[in-house]
Amino acid sequence: MVDQTTPTRTIGSIVAEDFRNAAVFNTHQIDFCCKGGRTLEEVCRSKGLDQATIEKELKEATDRTSDAQEDVRSWTLSRLIEHIERVHHRYVEARTPTLLQFLDKLCKVHGERHPELYAIQREFQEGAGAMAAHMQKEELVLFPFIQQLEKARIHGTTAPLPNFGTVNNPIAVMEHEHEAEGERFRRIADLSQGYCSPADGCTTYATAMAMLKEFEEDLHRHVHLENNILFPRAAEMERTKPATSGNVA
Repeated sequence: MVDQTTPTRTIGSIVAEDFRNAAVFNTHQIDFCCKGGRTLEEVCRSKGLDQATIEKELKEATDRTSDAQEDVRSWTLSRLIEHIERVHHRYVEARTPTLLQFLDKLCKVHGERHPELYAIQREFQEGAGAMAAHMQKEELVLFPFIQQLEKARIHGTTAPLPNFGTVNNPIAVMEHEHEAEGERFRRIADLSQGYCSPADGCTTYATAMAMLKEFEEDLHRHVHLENNILFPRAAEMERTKPATSGNVA
């Protein structure tokens, strides 16, 4: 196996190599998805972390005895897309209504003493709308085209030319939106003091904070699969087998 801590390796590729490494980066609040293009050396320097310690923790994370973990990089793109939609898109759809209800209740009950709740609620409401539109664009436009690219490769045929020209165009839009949502949750984390429930917080308060934290962690895994694995493979597939004429409906 390639040394995962080589100075030129990016943190995104380190997680792509073995997702167990994500737990180490999460512990140190290192963004491996939206900012996965940075090297470990760059991250440690910017955050004031001891690189040797992080490297040791990464080695320990992957040396632990555990059941064999399936390498998602070996999956077909269609299988990866199905996983993203079933696990991550459906998660967002299922959790969002409950979180919106909880945040509304918290603002009514605790908003006077904790005005930051109004800002958290506003951020999450805006994010919920943005994520819904984002996932729809992926499921109706980008993902079907990636599946067409893969089908053409498997059958030795030519993929149709999409109205957006090249897969890199919608990918760039999706990555920009990923970054926006990552920044949004960094603001929510700051507003909530790291998703902490205050001493006077009720059970709903604690539950909402735990759910927001879980939502962010799922977002990190979700974005990682797309930014660091699905999108680069799709772009490479298009480069090595150019699309030809014919429009995608």
